[in-house]
Amino acid sequence: MPREDIEFSADNVTLRGWFYPAEGVDTRAPVIVMVHGLSAVKEMYLDEYAESFSRAGLNVLVYDHRNFGASDGAPRQHIDSIVQARDLRHAITYATEREDVDPDRVGIWGSSHGGGLVLSVAAVDRRVRAVVAQVPFISGSGQLKRLVRPDFLPTVRTQLDSERRNIFHGGEPTLMPAVAADPLAPALMSSAESWEFFTTAAQDRAPSWRNEVTLSSLERIIEFEPGDGIHRISPSPLLMIVADQDISAYAELAFEAYERALQPKQLVALSCGHFDVYTGSAFETSSKAAREHFVRALA
Repeated sequence: MPREDIEFSADNVTLRGWFYPAEGVDTRAPVIVMVHGLSAVKEMYLDEYAESFSRAGLNVLVYDHRNFGASDGAPRQHIDSIVQARDLRHAITYATEREDVDPDRVGIWGSSHGGGLVLSVAAVDRRVRAVVAQVPFISGSGQLKRLVRPDFLPTVRTQLDSERRNIFHGGEPTLMPAVAADPLAPALMSSAESWEFFTTAAQDRAPSWRNEVTLSSLERIIEFEPGDGIHRISPSPLLMIVADQDISAYAELAFEAYERALQPKQLVALSCGHFDVYTGSAFETSSKAAREHFVRALA
């Protein structure tokens, strides 16, 4: 499927990605802006979703987060949830300035931490007319409680405080693994399923992915609470796609957040794990649900 390499400025940082034109459409068409999860780059299956949406007559914009993949930004491999949410709004602006896009028909799609980003942006940016949050990150504090034993929390806080002093005094950012197979290993995501997904996808389709993030990324992530504003997304239609066996973004947090969302809303629950949604039958179900949601909301 033809696609265009694109770039745009976000607070003087160049972000790069792909633009997929709406297939079979000769006039201005809706646009879907897509964002991925923690440390992920666009080659990690976002092209599969984008092609599915494009075939349905939707323009699609996919890009790498600042500091990752093809996008500029420093320090490399640094995640700042609030800045990424602001970048998503810049991406919407870029998309709506294109001559092939109808600026009044904008949808946003995000997966994992990107699902949290779209929830936070849709709650405040009324340009967004439809939202899909797939296996979404809901609560930094909720994640922390489930990932870190209470007796380990003081050690984590001490490490983050020490890193803040390091950065203040001009030191180079400390790096940590993005994923590790051992649940007890120090990494942003420590599980066999996260290790398998990222390392396999990097080998097969995403060579720009690096298994490292800055230590201070952890602080930015655990302070991010996108679920708090979920009730403000209405009247934009919301679709949440939740994997009921999700132990990475935690399904129970997503189900609880969905209950707080206002109508119009729809929930699709898949019997699979967090990373299963990108391939196989779970991909077919999730992409179909998202595609139909966008077509219905943005027609």
